[in-house]
Amino acid sequence: MADTNKRSRRKDATRQSRNGRSGSSKRATQLESVVSIARDEHHILATLDCAASGKRVTARMAQQLLELAEDAEDDPTVYALIITGSGNTFCAGFEPEVDPRLVETLALVSKPTLALINGDAIDEGLELAMALDLRAAAPSSRFALTQLERGRLPCFGGTQRLPRLIGAAHALRMILTGIALDGREAMRLGLVTYLAKDRTDLKRLSGEIIATLTSRGPLGTRMVKDAVRNGYDMTLDQGIRLEEDLYALLQTTADRAEGVRAFLEKRKPLFKGA
Repeated sequence: MADTNKRSRRKDATRQSRNGRSGSSKRATQLESVVSIARDEHHILATLDCAASGKRVTARMAQQLLELAEDAEDDPTVYALIITGSGNTFCAGFEPEVDPRLVETLALVSKPTLALINGDAIDEGLELAMALDLRAAAPSSRFALTQLERGRLPCFGGTQRLPRLIGAAHALRMILTGIALDGREAMRLGLVTYLAKDRTDLKRLSGEIIATLTSRGPLGTRMVKDAVRNGYDMTLDQGIRLEEDLYALLQTTADRAEGVRAFLEKRKPLFKGA
């Protein structure tokens, strides 16, 4: 039931955005900021190419990401969604017209999501990265929430996700002072889950992470996300019951049977998400 509600919320958000847009059918020019999309066999890589907008996500880019989230959710051949930036910046923030449902829609994708942080993740850019499941970064990347400097508050989940990742004290230090963390400090505090040797090494590291994510059974990975995300707000007993229910459900699937056969036959499993 929870999974059904999440899908409904994602689709409602995207439909409302589509109904309200205007002029989005115009072909992008080289001066426009866009989301470049590359599809592989089992994953989608979205690159935020926003140099023309001061490295900030525009309303048009937000619409592209909303549609991409729905496509990734509904396409059974897509096992993972990855978002990165272009040049030396992941994302420096959002323009004011960005749909406020963008970050939460990405957070509700049931498949594994990964932020490849190739450079600065500032303000809403960091809030976007925190909404994804995993974050891989280069040591030279910077992470900051500086909204208070302009008399504003983080409004895309920053005040809630940051303390859950690094603790309340460190989160308050970042938000109240606007201090920027580098990749190593972000890794030490738990804001980043993978740290590359440098920006060049991030490509190698990302390939390894993507290969791992897409080699897992898609049903199993979605159930793990469901157990961890929903169980976080439950009591321990409730969370264990949820885990047991999901475990029992997975045992009835073809992917589970294929996993057992592949293990016994000492070969790579061929999961089909069924």
